[in-house]
Amino acid sequence: MADQHEDSDRIVVGVDGSDSSKDALRWAVRYAEATGGVVQALTAWDFPQFHGALAWLPSATGEREALEAGAGQELTTAVDDVLGAQPPVEVRTEAQHGTPAGVLLAAARGASLLVVGSRGRGGFAGLLLGSVAQHCAQHAPCPVVVVRGDNR
Repeated sequence: MADQHEDSDRIVVGVDGSDSSKDALRWAVRYAEATGGVVQALTAWDFPQFHGALAWLPSATGEREALEAGAGQELTTAVDDVLGAQPPVEVRTEAQHGTPAGVLLAAARGASLLVVGSRGRGGFAGLLLGSVAQHCAQHAPCPVVVVRGDNR
């Protein structure tokens, strides 16, 4: 029963290092302060797709560890940039393998809230809502907050 209470106070936030995701992290931490929640900051990583002449090429040995470590370091740097060394609430960080929307939706199961930035690092900067934010808003198993940055 205690685990259910802890999980229901969990606020999941997607952090990809973009300004929008940093705004989402700031918002999630302020919300966690107000509600007594815990922030779970997540980033997703995946293998780059290499296309050979005849088929997709498998990833190199050891690439998994390097990609996961790089994503984890990028997440840690973004969290430190936003919150400093002493965050005002508990912030758990994790880099998970998968697509950004898939990782966030899986983590949102049982969470009290999912927070995402309106735009990530995608290539269509003119869109009002990025594909990950839109997918999460449409399919999340909990309430979703989409944070638009001040720099708009």
